[in-house]
Amino acid sequence: QVQLVESGGGLVQAGGSLRLSCAASGRTFSRYAVGWFRQAPGKEREFVAAISWGGSSTYYADSVKGRFIISRDNTKNMVYLQMNSLKPEDTAVYYCAADPRFTHDYTSYDYWGQGTQVTVSS
Repeated sequence: QVQLVESGGGLVQAGGSLRLSCAASGRTFSRYAVGWFRQAPGKEREFVAAISWGGSSTYYADSVKGRFIISRDNTKNMVYLQMNSLKPEDTAVYYCAADPRFTHDYTSYDYWGQGTQVTVSS
């Protein structure tokens, strides 16, 4: 069982940066891959980035590649999403999720946080 809590969302101007955090509980968290997903009003949930259980592999959606960085610290049970050069189209609720498999498919993820709102103004 893994429980996840996101934080770090907020309001930022276009071109600015935010760092989202995902705090996990559970002794086996280091054995889970973690993904970040987002959902804007009226749109489907979409993949943003994922990191393997050891952190050696990462994967990004084309829309955020070169702007966002996913990382993790298993000693602290934390995963981070550094978001730079933010655009208004990045506005969404951001969720972290955990799964034993390293995948971008949100339907595969078993454990989800409650989400944190990110709003980028133009």
